[in-house]
Order: sequence, then structure tokens, then C-alpha cells
Amino acid sequence: MKAVIAIDSFKGSVSSMEAGNAAKEAVLSVYPEAEVIVMPLADGGEGTVETLACGMGGEMIYTEVTGPLGDKIQASYGITGNTAVMEMASSSGLPLVPIEKRNPFYTTSFGVGDMIKDAIKRGCREFIIGIGGSATNDGGVGMLQSLGFGFTDKDGKEVEKGGKYLADIVDVDTSGALKELKECTFKIACDVDNPLCGERGASHIYGPQKGASDEDVIILDNALKNFADVTKKKLGADCAETAGSGAAGGLGYAFRAYLNGELKPGAEIVLDEIGIDKALLGADWLITGEGRIDSQTAMGKAPATAALRAKKAGANVIGIAGCVTDDAYLCNGKGIDAIFPVIDKAMPLEEAMDKNITVKNIKKTVTQIFRLIESVK
Repeated sequence: MKAVIAIDSFKGSVSSMEAGNAAKEAVLSVYPEAEVIVMPLADGGEGTVETLACGMGGEMIYTEVTGPLGDKIQASYGITGNTAVMEMASSSGLPLVPIEKRNPFYTTSFGVGDMIKDAIKRGCREFIIGIGGSATNDGGVGMLQSLGFGFTDKDGKEVEKGGKYLADIVDVDTSGALKELKECTFKIACDVDNPLCGERGASHIYGPQKGASDEDVIILDNALKNFADVTKKKLGADCAETAGSGAAGGLGYAFRAYLNGELKPGAEIVLDEIGIDKALLGADWLITGEGRIDSQTAMGKAPATAALRAKKAGANVIGIAGCVTDDAYLCNGKGIDAIFPVIDKAMPLEEAMDKNITVKNIKKTVTQIFRLIESVK
């Protein structure tokens, strides 16, 4: 019997690998001769860096970067082999900006470029970057400035940092861009399909949560339009309408237009990176899950995405979670054959999220599932 285990983290309780190893121990307690493969799982959002870096034998890197307000802050990312795994929120995320200082006119993505430069110096040439949770609306210009691209105004001066100043751009200079960028590939974990501009664009949809007023949104949207127009004129890049270009205040657009980045759902990128399709060959079972399985799980989150891959490989799929909601049955139509909560009695939330108790509950639940499987064979 062969089982593949790929469980997303139970946030605030156990990591992906801790959950997976607990399930593995349970399977082997019933099937000692089974082949059991544990793989890290994440969806490209919060926790992806630690999940991939630690789950694939990599390391965490800590480096000083320019924060969203222009001050120096500490950011982190992971390296596994020659691949850097990053979350833009580590350098330019909304939580880094106090509520009273949130204003996308002036916040910058410069720190994302700082992280990329640091990784390039360490030998990385492949990048996986999650771009959720941004504080910025600068079209990724800050990131590009950090990487050596120039954006000048009518007087030939470099524009200031922030979304407001994209309106001043009249020219683009690529001559100073890092030469190593031509050797790099960028896979961008992006789970939204917004274009750069317009009513569904970065400014209108996400600007208000970053501190923009109704009037600010119009100014920011026009600034992004100007940036896209100049880019198209100077570089020939025409991807402002591409799905995902509006992600992270237009950072998705910058990756597409300037760095030939590939925008894909985060879970798909992670599953490709861990090589789950190869692992599933000949597998009888996939055990997947996350802290809470609900209707959103069925909408492309990592467990459902992994389940669909397993079905293509001919494997059966078990889902486990700390909490299983009434609408979790929707996941049954997305490849997860059966879903089981691991909490077997009422308990305070603090107790339910305790790491040791969660590990114990996962072991108990998976053991009972596989005892049933063994008994009916």
C-alpha cells in the first residue's frame, strides 16, 4: 500500500510537515510495510516560505530591506537549492504599516527588489514569490527601481517612491537593470484575476483597504494607466488587461511586463515545486487537509487542488481538519472523497490549537481511518 501525505498547516497549531509526519506515524501503525511519502503543502500565501524552505531541506534567510514606508526593516525568505521562495508581504505587507500611516500614494514595493537582489547575490536564479497582502499600489515600480530600472519624469529626474508618482513617468530606462535578471525565472503565486486598471483594477478593488479614499482611488488608477501606457510605448509590453496584473497593487503587472514572470494560482505552483504528480504515481491514498475545511477549500485552495491531482493519478483522497464546516461537503465534488474532523470532543479553543494535542488528535483520527480501511479489505 502506498500513501502520499500532503497537509497544509493548521495555522497557529502545527506546521505542514508536523501534521504530515503525525499522519505518517498513524498509517504505519496499521500498515507497517506501507510506502508513505510526506510532502509539504501550502497555497502560496502566508506560511508558504517556511513550509517549502523547511519541508524541502532549505534554509531561512534574514536581510535588511526598504520597508513600505521607506525605512529599513528586517525581511525574510527561504532558499532551497538555487530557488528562492518569497512573500512580498515580508518586505511590503500591509501589517508593516500602522493604520494611521496607510496611504498608497507613498508606500513602495522597493523592498521586494531588495530581497530579489539579495537572493541573486546568493546564487538563486529561480524565484517563487507570493504577492498577497500588499500595502502598495505602485505598480511594482519600487521593486523595479531597486533592481536597477529607471523611471524618469519630464525633467529627466527619477520619480519618487509611491503610487502617486507613477503619473509623472514619461520614460523608462532598462540599461541599469541587473544583468543577472536575464538568467532568472519568476513564478508568481497569484490567486486573483484583476486587471491592472479600471473598475476591477488594483486601485478600485484593493486601494481602499490600503488607506485610499474614493478620490485617491481615481488618482491612483490614472497613475497606473500612465505607467502602463509608457511601458507599452517604450517596451512594447501590453499586459495591463492580463488576469492578475492588478494583484498586489500592480506588482503582478511589473513581473509580467518587465521580468517575464508567470502568474499562476499559488497552490498549483507549490504542487509543481514539490513534485506531487510524480509522488502520486502508483499511490492508493492521498491524505490532505488544513486547519479548517469549508466551502473556500473547494475554491482552489491547496487541499482541493492536491485532491484533483490525486484523482488524475487514480488515488483515493482523505481530508482531515481541525474544523469541518457544514458546507465542507462541497469539497467532495473537488476530489476529496471523505472529510474527517480530528477533534473528537468539546474543548476550549486554546486547548484545541495546542501543538501536542493537535498532533495526538491527527494520529488518533488517521489511525482509526486506516483501521477501517484495513478491516474491509
